[in-house]
Amino acid sequence: MSSTDLGVLADRYAAALFELADSGDALPAVEADVIALKLMIAANADLERLLKSPVIARKEQGAAIVALATRAGWSDLTRNFLGLLAKNRRLFTLPAIIVAFQARLASRRGEVTAQVASASALTAAQKKSLSSALKKALGKDVLLDLTIDPTLLGGLVAKVGSKMIDASLKTKLQQLTLALKGVR
Repeated sequence: MSSTDLGVLADRYAAALFELADSGDALPAVEADVIALKLMIAANADLERLLKSPVIARKEQGAAIVALATRAGWSDLTRNFLGLLAKNRRLFTLPAIIVAFQARLASRRGEVTAQVASASALTAAQKKSLSSALKKALGKDVLLDLTIDPTLLGGLVAKVGSKMIDASLKTKLQQLTLALKGVR
């Protein structure tokens, strides 16, 4: 499946979840569930394998993901949605669905999401400073989607929509190397 097909599929599922949650006044609960799920996927390689493995039977995937949702105390809508994804063999799209769902929420609130990769974890003061600088530049409230990428060596890379700000040490060193090669 191409990334375009995955994006279209994820957006359809995210739209369905969003509309069901919105019409049932469950949007805050589902949002909290989705955030918790995103953190769990990022922190647990076994959960990621469960979502992506074609070897695990559909029934076992469904039982495992529904048990996780039940144990986490998530809403019935979230639990049923995850069960449906497992039944339709679409759990592998869950990370993309989460991104699309959060984008819909941000759009509703008039916010934009900035995907920020940094070499190390940002402090609360750095997050606040970055958020306010991006808000000033974009004219909208900004939600930070933070990841850590040690290969950046230092600094950070921020993406908002099609705009990218690369202030990483890795890129600066690459540019310096290219400039020095041109001097010879």
